[in-house]
Amino acid sequence: MVASSRRSRRFRAIAVTVAVAAVTGGGLLPMGTAPAAAAETFRPQLVTVDTPTRADKDRLVALGLDLTEHAGHDYVEVVLHHAGDALTLRAAGLDWQVRIPDLVRRASDVNAANRAYAAATTASPLPSGRDSYRTLSDYNADLDRLAAGHPGLVRKFALPYKSLEGKQVYGVEIADHVDAVDDGRPVFVMLGLHHAREWPSGEHAVEFAYDLAENHGHDARITDLLRKARVIVVPVVNVDGFEKSVNDGQLVDLRTVDEGGTGSILATPGNAYKRKNCRIIDGLSPLAGECGLVSSPGGFGAGIDLNRNYGGFWGGPGAAAEPVQATYRGAAPFSEPETRNIRALVSGRQVTGLITNHTFSNLVLRPNGVAPDTIGQDGLPVGDPPDEVALKELGDRMAAQNGYTSQHSWELYDTTGTTEDWSYNATGGYGYTFEIGPDEFHPPFPEVVDEYLGAGAYAGKGNREAFLLALENAVDPRAHSVLTGKAPAGATLRLKKTFATPTWAGVVQDTLDTTLTVGAAGSYTWHVNPSTRPVVQARQTRVISSEPLKRQSYTGTTAPTLATDQEFTVDRAADLLEVKLDWPTPDDLDLRVLRKNTDGTLTEVGSSAGSVGVKERVLLDSPAQGTYVLRVENWASATPSWTLTASLYDATEQQTGGLVENWTLSCEKNGTVLERVPVVVDRGGRVKADLKTCAKKWSNG
Repeated sequence: MVASSRRSRRFRAIAVTVAVAAVTGGGLLPMGTAPAAAAETFRPQLVTVDTPTRADKDRLVALGLDLTEHAGHDYVEVVLHHAGDALTLRAAGLDWQVRIPDLVRRASDVNAANRAYAAATTASPLPSGRDSYRTLSDYNADLDRLAAGHPGLVRKFALPYKSLEGKQVYGVEIADHVDAVDDGRPVFVMLGLHHAREWPSGEHAVEFAYDLAENHGHDARITDLLRKARVIVVPVVNVDGFEKSVNDGQLVDLRTVDEGGTGSILATPGNAYKRKNCRIIDGLSPLAGECGLVSSPGGFGAGIDLNRNYGGFWGGPGAAAEPVQATYRGAAPFSEPETRNIRALVSGRQVTGLITNHTFSNLVLRPNGVAPDTIGQDGLPVGDPPDEVALKELGDRMAAQNGYTSQHSWELYDTTGTTEDWSYNATGGYGYTFEIGPDEFHPPFPEVVDEYLGAGAYAGKGNREAFLLALENAVDPRAHSVLTGKAPAGATLRLKKTFATPTWAGVVQDTLDTTLTVGAAGSYTWHVNPSTRPVVQARQTRVISSEPLKRQSYTGTTAPTLATDQEFTVDRAADLLEVKLDWPTPDDLDLRVLRKNTDGTLTEVGSSAGSVGVKERVLLDSPAQGTYVLRVENWASATPSWTLTASLYDATEQQTGGLVENWTLSCEKNGTVLERVPVVVDRGGRVKADLKTCAKKWSNG
């Protein structure tokens, strides 16, 4: 047996920081409340609810409580905001254990640590020197500061749609000669704070903007990148939700007064851990102040999960249909102004690379959001992305800089309607989600510093280096496409495509429309995405043989917090190694598959730690011959018996679908189209398009 502390470390931090909410269900305890009176009041708690069966889980979800994203096969962690939540659980016949009896105190401790760090720090090592979390006004001031301090390099701009509460959403564009718009350079987009409570996601985005701006002209690598690319940073996508979360979260304070043994308690109005935007009722804008006042305790219930509201695969697995649920997808794809902003941004630029930042779990996630054998809306398996090899290679290189795990999004849990589900499949530009940090939505601020710059074995690397690798890939023409040619100086070239993006139940219409202004030399070079979208390219799926080439089963038990290893030998050529872990009782078991190296060391080659009610399964393509260690890990189960099965299979490749699409390239003078031609270009391809008809008409008047 092998002991491990991975789950215990993760649990401790998750447990103390999942949510901070109003004491007594949304109100503030009055100043001067005596400790004895406070002790009699129900305090927000983190509890582990037993869900031994799928029916138990479904029953829990239907209660409308504040379910966290931390769960196992037989449990879900839930925040109880007031005594009524506990009564609801009891009435439903569900059992639970209290993990953290006082979440407000934990938030107070984090805030106190942040104040101490700021007081002791003149300037942090971050590019901006920031030593505390930003508010919404801080972000806007920083964007102003960047633009004012770096004219010709940084341009602040407003996105087209105001928030539901009427706030403007801002970003910055960073590039050498930034005001020379429409010059054909590839575009890299960095996003933060889709989810309001994920404060480090915005911090990392704006720090990357500072990093680029401050180091331009001083760091040769960054200077060269900003000559080749345009970088767009939108640090706060969800301005309404974030404002509620950060303002409420920074209010949490417990102050003990020594005189006479009395104390005073200040709690939070309850939106510190708000996830969603401020859509209270589908189709209606909130009334003034409504979002902050009527949000359910903790802010978890009201609103739309913006990272389930994008058009790509909208309405599928991992996106809730009911408003009370944390991942509610909204009434329709792109129903929210926040997602329409990002849609307009990406659709109006040739975005060859995109990172959307979130917290937490130390992950670099790549498309797709559902497993490849999932049957999609067209009745066919979704399959792996056509660019899987390249997407994985870049994801792995980025994860090597920050110590995160590089994996498909679906390996965490199913998601649809996410940012890169849409952006990658609609445009072909590579897209990733970073889940920043190991275990908290907004940890003590020094951890934000360490995650960005790297710490320990990753010192000097971290997310900063990972972001730079993504930017380098975005400017690499081998990872996108290039159009070149001759056209009249001053002409507007337009590259456009209108198409139907598949959702889970239908389609949504999308248009990509980008422009370039031809320079004085009468020639152009335009870095663009491939003409054929990934979602319509041929999908490769594998049909597994019905009988295995080899199969071996193991049974055993594993004590809590320990692991049991079994060995399996791959002694012949095979297309697939499947390892399945099953158990007769509702235990929380995880599975890891490691390959034994010639020197006896082990290298992890696969893992499965699925969501509630899902047994563990690892699939390895074309496994190398040798010895593999199959590790069963028990993190919480009292009755940990299990069955482990390893099987080798042959498989045949099956190709489904497959279309070739074209861009429509137009040459315009003062809005009049003089020539229009179709252009087909593949990833890594270079196509020459001399617009001779346009040149002739241009010269004739």
